[in-house]
Amino acid sequence: MNEPMPMATGSGEIVKMEVDYSVTCDETLPVIEKTAKDGKLEQAISDLLVLEKQTRTGGDMISTGRVLVTLAQICFEAKNWPLLIEQIVVLTKRRGQLKQAIVKLVQEVSTYIDQLPSKDLQYDLINTLRTVTEGKIYVEVERARLTLKLARMKESEGKIVEGANILQELQVETYGSMEKKEKVELILEQMRYCLAKNDYIRTQIISKKINIKFFEDESTNDLKIKFYTLMIEMDEHEGSYLSICRHYRAILATPSIQCDEKKKKILRSVVLYLILSPYDNEQSDLLHRVLQDRALETIPSFKKLLELFKNQELINWKKLCEEFDSELKHKATRSDVFDESIFGRKRWTTLKNRIVEHVS
Repeated sequence: MNEPMPMATGSGEIVKMEVDYSVTCDETLPVIEKTAKDGKLEQAISDLLVLEKQTRTGGDMISTGRVLVTLAQICFEAKNWPLLIEQIVVLTKRRGQLKQAIVKLVQEVSTYIDQLPSKDLQYDLINTLRTVTEGKIYVEVERARLTLKLARMKESEGKIVEGANILQELQVETYGSMEKKEKVELILEQMRYCLAKNDYIRTQIISKKINIKFFEDESTNDLKIKFYTLMIEMDEHEGSYLSICRHYRAILATPSIQCDEKKKKILRSVVLYLILSPYDNEQSDLLHRVLQDRALETIPSFKKLLELFKNQELINWKKLCEEFDSELKHKATRSDVFDESIFGRKRWTTLKNRIVEHVS
């Protein structure tokens, strides 16, 4: 006969299942549910708490989970929100409470949030769940999801800084139980929130938590584009044009970018940010590599512009403006690089400076 699998309590104590209460639960839970539907909520809760103590002290994880979920469902169906919140706190603090039972309870109650009748109740429930899951590794994924939901609720109210601060507390890169894709999604959201509150230094720190090899899988194309778009926004603020050029090249190499017009627009940005970059060995090397890209044939005027910077000859600013002005400043082709924003005007001035510096 197989030995029962040992279970862990919330405090980390290992408990071996002594009694299997599955049959008892099969018989008792429907009766208790009927009691609750008949309007005897207090009696139903009392009966469930008695059963919960039996299953918990007997080390029956599955049955304890069933009891906790049933208790939450009964409170939810009765729309007794204070009782639901009270019981979540009481049940998760029980001495020797089984870890997987707490996981089941948290997962069940998390599905109620969007169904609550008011924002205040949603906040109360989320905050309760975040409190009872704090510091518990076995519910770190559930807590992270609740934290993201809370941040988005704050964002929807225009409280972006508050939302960002809430989300920054998560160290998802250390979560061993979270799937890599969900980890990256959360880190990208942390980056987005930091940028929204103009915290560029923290954005850079967070971005280093993502290994770009993750994006080699084609199923991650959307996340890859989001990552490099955020990196472009960050480097735009720093004026790191060569880095921006590389980010656009990474987006261009994404298989999901199929539309020819979209490819052309990205390629134009590659060229423009490359010529905006200060001349050095890195810039020169990248310029020669980009010129070898056959895709440039689809935007011949931009290829011609790039070749001007390859040649060791003086470039006449006035002549360049006459020849390329429509390409550089036309809305359909400029890739928003030289728009009328503060950054756009700054880039136009930078372009002029690059031409003056060329072979000088």
